[in-house]
Amino acid sequence: MDESILHRPAWQIAELVRSGEVSAVSVTEAALGAIQRGRQLGAFLTVQGDRALAAARSVDERRARGEALGVLAGVPMGIKDPICTKDVPTTAGSKILVPAAKNQGEADPDRGWRPPYDATVIERLVGADAIVVGKCNMDELAMGSSTENSAFYPAKNPWDPTRIPGGSSGGSAVAVAARMVPAALGSDTGGSIRQPAALTGTVGVKPTYGRVSRYGLIAYGSSLDHIGPLATDVRGAARVLSVIAGHDPRDGTSLRAAVPDYEAACGQSVRGMRIGVPAEYFAAGLEPAVEASVRGAIEALARLGCEVKPIELSATRHAVATYYVIAVAEASSNLARFDGVRFGLRAPAKNDLTAMYSATRGAGFGAEVKRRIMLGTYVLSAGYYDAYYLRAQRVRTLFRRDFEAAFREVDAIATPVTPAVAFKLGEKVDDPLAMYLADVYTLPANLAGIPALSVPCAPAPATSDRPELPVGLQLMGPPLGEERLFALASAFETTCPPRKPPGVA
Repeated sequence: MDESILHRPAWQIAELVRSGEVSAVSVTEAALGAIQRGRQLGAFLTVQGDRALAAARSVDERRARGEALGVLAGVPMGIKDPICTKDVPTTAGSKILVPAAKNQGEADPDRGWRPPYDATVIERLVGADAIVVGKCNMDELAMGSSTENSAFYPAKNPWDPTRIPGGSSGGSAVAVAARMVPAALGSDTGGSIRQPAALTGTVGVKPTYGRVSRYGLIAYGSSLDHIGPLATDVRGAARVLSVIAGHDPRDGTSLRAAVPDYEAACGQSVRGMRIGVPAEYFAAGLEPAVEASVRGAIEALARLGCEVKPIELSATRHAVATYYVIAVAEASSNLARFDGVRFGLRAPAKNDLTAMYSATRGAGFGAEVKRRIMLGTYVLSAGYYDAYYLRAQRVRTLFRRDFEAAFREVDAIATPVTPAVAFKLGEKVDDPLAMYLADVYTLPANLAGIPALSVPCAPAPATSDRPELPVGLQLMGPPLGEERLFALASAFETTCPPRKPPGVA
């Protein structure tokens, strides 16, 4: 099988399959081969080879009959594991969704809970003839920034396998960066699409809150969760978002706004667009090499005809504190459903329901999840609700007001995605505060519900103790402003084309 087809972007693969120049089966076989060869990177928790090949054969048969194919025809895709896939193991990276085996051995994600339904985004991908090849690794229940919190094994950055790929959608980012698949789905509660995209040199998009249905997403923080694409290029991400976006009556927060053709925005002129640069995102703690790369990207946008101007986002300094009150409070509530009664793991406990609850949750949740549940329960408890949760919600309003004021002056905002390049595996695993600070630049967009994306800019140069490593430029827009972000990102991409990790042939 020729795996070079996987070095083409998703939109191009789809066009080749639709025209009959390549078969969906051959592309799927190439993806399954690449996944097998790269299994040491830990990108996937489960791979559905037979199921994927059957779907690919169906696409080829329909094309042979002259039937029209969808816009993602034959495109193999990885799916982050909290997104429900009917009859396919879904663990959200946690042992809590893996029933205990009779031999009580190590938890195996292939034994994970099999949902009786597909998430809306899966229905839409399948309707566009995409091929789901497997479920991607992640930090447990989307809680983490490195994919080291996976209950099964960490994912590794293909640019340097001794380093983290970011999180919590680290497996999806690795699968795309290593060219196992040209696109994948992730979820983003505080930066979990954009941060791993930045650290692996891929494109990652968090759409406007409510733009993509969350029906079928195992919830972390319901007012903060988003589903979005990762892809090898901007146009590929735009095509995937065009497919999965749109109103869904099964999601009460789903927006009714019409979905534009995001792909058509790619290639549009950006001359005259006003780009805001907030000083708060270039303060102490930003690695010099990251700052140099991002400022170089902003200068490139200026050369393309954009007007760059300084802006103020004063609430930024409260991002970490605000997020880690609201998110953990919602997690504490959402995760109460994992109790050993209805599905997933059940720890043995004789004739004592409370003991069974305690034993199940104690065995099924990892350290970081337990930490966040305890924090969330605390901030919601009597006597502390007003002091923490209610106050955090009030501060959240300041983020919305900050962005509303900024977008009266500018069309988009440009910032770093992360304060540093990918760090070593194990380097921060025992320092949760340092891990939380890795998301300081991505949290505000979730708190405000605005769209944001990460596009690769010039890598940080190699040094004596590390190789060349990716850096991401973050672009943020007003609600439902995804089109202008795709226009800006695709224009910038012409000045800084996507790069593959050095080990990817």
